[in-house]
Amino acid sequence: MGLFRRGPKRDGRDAPRDPEFSFFSEAEGARFRAQVREAFAEKGLEVSVYADVVSDSEGRQFGLANLAAVCHNDERGPRAWPEVVRQHVGMVLRTMDAPSALDTLPTEQIRAQLYPRVVGADGLNPENFAYARSLAPGLYEILALDLPESVMMLTDEALEPLGDLRYLRDQALYNLRGLPVEGHETVKDSEGMRFEVVLGDSFYTASRVLALDAVVRQVTGDELTADGALVAMPFRHQLAFHAIHDTGMISALSAMASFAAAGYTDTPGAISPFVYWWRDGTLTQLSDRDEDGDGLRIVVGDDFQELLERLVAQENNDRGDDA
Repeated sequence: MGLFRRGPKRDGRDAPRDPEFSFFSEAEGARFRAQVREAFAEKGLEVSVYADVVSDSEGRQFGLANLAAVCHNDERGPRAWPEVVRQHVGMVLRTMDAPSALDTLPTEQIRAQLYPRVVGADGLNPENFAYARSLAPGLYEILALDLPESVMMLTDEALEPLGDLRYLRDQALYNLRGLPVEGHETVKDSEGMRFEVVLGDSFYTASRVLALDAVVRQVTGDELTADGALVAMPFRHQLAFHAIHDTGMISALSAMASFAAAGYTDTPGAISPFVYWWRDGTLTQLSDRDEDGDGLRIVVGDDFQELLERLVAQENNDRGDDA
């Protein structure tokens, strides 16, 4: 999975836009939904297709947002959509029709396949995920069961027979720390701005912010200091970070804010468009949309302001010593 994508040939932005998925033109949206209906029909299931969901005669619903984003981001363009849609529909139906893994897998195997997932508030029903741990406003940690073709986000009811929640979370974090780094790229400019991006096909790549100390050690060979790091998780397949050592984090913060906002838009598994300050496992939001919603702004509290002032003073003192 590349860090930056070159867009395939598509309808121009001047074409009328799809009312639900604005990254599609009206014509592209109609083509996408027709392909979804056809893929279900090939599997013997007639569905009613709505703007963002399809429904079968039994009342089961299948959301279209992630699939639409996957098609939008496929570098091969619309010619690849039929196959992408068929594969996705086949996977969904196999998962729906198969016995629940919670009923067929031994408890120890379930625990071995548990991972924590960082998710945004959109689509997370608090009635089913009362145990979800709040990481920052609109950002939560839940537990998921990793399966060959899918990821099952575990509800309160699903977790209950598996044992103590604290033990399950510890096991999930242990599993997360054991994952390899699939890919790593450095974003930098001629002025010295720099941050690192871990990327991969794993659904838990962004969630590795929960084990950031281990990720930083794997990628850079260095340990995080007590000042922590800047982090961004725009969507499930990317985690960006900048370990804080000096005032270089000021330019990194600005660049990462733009990076996170751009990466969050129109991507499957979107998590957050913001940058956070990671310090000893705690996340503090540093970027936000401006008041008119069209731009970005940096918002810092007293603790982060004190950090900035200390780093600036330290840099000035170092310059004085060198004079």
